[in-house]
Amino acid sequence: MVAPLLVFAIGNESRGDDALGPLLVRRLQGSRFDSVEFIEDFQLQVEHITDLIGRSAVLFVDADVSCIAPFQFSVITSAQDNSYTSHAMSPYALLHTYRHVYGNDAPKSFLLRIRGYGFELGASLSDEAAANLERASSKAREWITDYPAAQQPSV
Repeated sequence: MVAPLLVFAIGNESRGDDALGPLLVRRLQGSRFDSVEFIEDFQLQVEHITDLIGRSAVLFVDADVSCIAPFQFSVITSAQDNSYTSHAMSPYALLHTYRHVYGNDAPKSFLLRIRGYGFELGASLSDEAAANLERASSKAREWITDYPAAQQPSV
């Protein structure tokens, strides 16, 4: 049975603050959320559309140098954009591909962008990003707990 909620973290732990998404997922995995599946990967790829099947909702989590601190949370929809390739995609492009392949809309989707500052190869998580991670983790827990579909079986 597929968990109704999916939290999908995007990021690379070898690149400083780019580790924010995976680090958030690992914090959440320590809690007991029966209605949630957690996935992390370096980047979104076309194959990830299969991870969306049967979900009530999806939360994508990623570090972002351009959002306001500590994080930005938004509802997202499908859109074809410049990331629409077979090697790396944005969440918007992934949702667009889902619709193109399956002929219907992807599950309701959200994006949690956590403000990062340094993405250099080999860098550690910055103190500022660590503080943002704390607040973003609380927001993600709130989303999991409060999302109505969390109590419903998957379709």
